[in-house]
Amino acid sequence: MDYGTYRGILTLVILVLFIVIVVWAYSKRSKSRFDNAANAIFEDEKKHNNTISNEEKESEK
Repeated sequence: MDYGTYRGILTLVILVLFIVIVVWAYSKRSKSRFDNAANAIFEDEKKHNNTISNEEKESEK
């Protein structure tokens, strides 16, 4: 086998790996985990706003 054959095999392996990653990323099984991760920042913001609201209420007393 020469250098060109190795490069062809490596290209094929990388292409297959890319296809596997794309299928995994768009699979329905992964959707709920990705949605939870995407919305996690908003949950932190809600907790932060609740903390600020509680502090404001306590300072009014």
